[in-house]
Amino acid sequence: MTKSSEPLTNSLPLFLSLSMPLLPPLYPLSLFLFLLISIHGTYSATPNPCSSSYQCGDITVEYPFSFSDSYTTDNLTNSPYCGYPGLRIYCHDDKYPILFLSSYNYTVTNISYTANTISLVDTDILLQKSSTPEVRHNVSLAPNISLNYTQLVVNLTFFIDCTTFGPDYVAIISQTGGVAKEYSYVFPASSIRPGNYSEWIDKCDEVVVAPALGPVLEPLWNLSASYGSILRDGFQLEWSDPSEECAGCEKRGGQCGYNVTSNSTYIPTCFCTHGNCDKKGVHIGVVIGVSVTGAVVFLLLLVFFFLFIRKKRQDSSRCILLKQNRSISSFEAPYMHSKDLSDIESTHITHIFPYQELEEATNGFDSKEEIGDGGFGTVYKGKLRDGRIVAIKRLYEHNCRRMEQFLNEVQILSRLRHPNLVALYGCTSRHSLELLLVYEFIPNGTVADHLHGSHASERALTWNRRLAIAIEAADALAYLHAVDPPIVHRDVKTTNMLVDAGYHVKVADFGLSRLFPVAVTHVSTAPQGTPGYVDPEYHKCYQLTDKSDVYSFGVVLVELISSMPAVDVTRHRDEINLASMAIKRIQQCELDKLVDPWLGFETDAATKKMITMVAELAFRCLQPDGEMRPPIREVLDVLLDIRKKGENLEMANGALENEERTADHKGLLKNSVIMPSSPDSVITKWVSRSTTPNTSE
Repeated sequence: MTKSSEPLTNSLPLFLSLSMPLLPPLYPLSLFLFLLISIHGTYSATPNPCSSSYQCGDITVEYPFSFSDSYTTDNLTNSPYCGYPGLRIYCHDDKYPILFLSSYNYTVTNISYTANTISLVDTDILLQKSSTPEVRHNVSLAPNISLNYTQLVVNLTFFIDCTTFGPDYVAIISQTGGVAKEYSYVFPASSIRPGNYSEWIDKCDEVVVAPALGPVLEPLWNLSASYGSILRDGFQLEWSDPSEECAGCEKRGGQCGYNVTSNSTYIPTCFCTHGNCDKKGVHIGVVIGVSVTGAVVFLLLLVFFFLFIRKKRQDSSRCILLKQNRSISSFEAPYMHSKDLSDIESTHITHIFPYQELEEATNGFDSKEEIGDGGFGTVYKGKLRDGRIVAIKRLYEHNCRRMEQFLNEVQILSRLRHPNLVALYGCTSRHSLELLLVYEFIPNGTVADHLHGSHASERALTWNRRLAIAIEAADALAYLHAVDPPIVHRDVKTTNMLVDAGYHVKVADFGLSRLFPVAVTHVSTAPQGTPGYVDPEYHKCYQLTDKSDVYSFGVVLVELISSMPAVDVTRHRDEINLASMAIKRIQQCELDKLVDPWLGFETDAATKKMITMVAELAFRCLQPDGEMRPPIREVLDVLLDIRKKGENLEMANGALENEERTADHKGLLKNSVIMPSSPDSVITKWVSRSTTPNTSE
């Protein structure tokens, strides 16, 4: 099996991070010499770990196999072990020997130490009681293990869930969905006749190859009924010496084994069964192996050391910069002195809560009070001493990076006022035991919850409410993009849009948001955000712009009309990403296949017209080229116009229906008065404006 390098990448940096501040710069060299001496010592005086044998059920396990204490072979320690690599057997319940092979478990049914063969059965097949079990995976032999198929083995090829008929000589093993819907076939690979079957194979969901014993194969015509018993008979592998060094060790009366270093590197070792085998033949190989391994370890330690020092200096500089701010309430805010946006309170002071009060408000951060995860922390419901119900975000860690995100959110939210932005009530001091943020409590979940989450079954979001949510969210983003300097949210998604009791939206979570310097069109930064919402241009060019929020909002619009999540791995692989699916459906004029039918797309003319226009707007927002996307202000104007046209169409349809009902009462109709619809939203300055006029739901 291929050995993972994960222990190297994970354990070494952690080790260095704990020890480097206390050790001199020559520590890597000292460590290298220590490892070199230690590893060399294992060759010259390695204790013999080879045991004679052990019993697991009816199977006797002995060299070249070794004992494993788990199903997988990746549980290696630094202790030496005796046997060939990859030939470690786990004894389940003291009676079922299991060999871990190509990421799957295989039950050992026989081992012949004279013929050097081992018989295996796919454990997954044994667990299935059906006479026609489902074949779920291929068998592949890693190049670093000493196993090969014997001449008795043939491959059975399974073509699963094919939508067209296969060659006439293959055996059908299952059929679903009626005539000519989905078929599965099986036949030996050796029986495949010459010809081009690529078009047929492309119509099959999966092709799986499973080994079997040739002598037990039934005639081809009977294979569809007997392949289950054939697979349960298993298949046979043979082993051979893994290397010339091992072969030489065995010739001298020893047994091959390996020491395993902390980075999962195999060091070949010859264990002397009786203490008298000659080691001269392997001494040169040992020296070479130790030298190469030591050099690699030394270079890696050196690289990690310099990377660690650089990171510590960067973190130290960032912390020093943050510590220069004596308190959160003393932040300078020259960018908030906007003459055009008078509702921004540039002199607002953030309330500092004592840590003890917030701990008391959440019953000691009781897990029963958890209401979700927000950005970089857990969110709790709490009750302050003054009786207010609040949401308290507890950041996962207290370090310079979390401090930066903490201050970033406080800087932004403490000075912005908008009815569709979540309100920040305060926070703890940056010197507090933990970093805590206190928000207004929004009791009705998120937009994602109502579209495709825990509240979706309530069907509370009618089309009018969804359109209102889109308008309110766009209004909030337009507000952020209009301040001086502009603010890019950078994590626009339905899980960051809270819904209050009146189904009005509150945009939340500003931990990733960024302030744009004046007269700058973009900021270069490493892509962050949520899969499915991240601007592809931002991901490609590392340039964050206000159009990045527009792309994410386009995904939100598609969610509102489809009730589907932005990413769903259960969908077809071409439709896992909702944005890609929406673009494809719109381009192919298949909007009806995208829209949630519950919204009345096919039954209500006004709704269909509005949804179609929203889909067209989403298509513009999802353009891969940011320059082709409309600014968020234009998106807001288009949404308001869509609602106005929808209301006019509904009014016209209502008047037409009323005229038909009162055709015999024209005199009464002349004196009737049609009540005006809800007034259009008027976009002025940000002062006391309702972004969601009452609509008929």
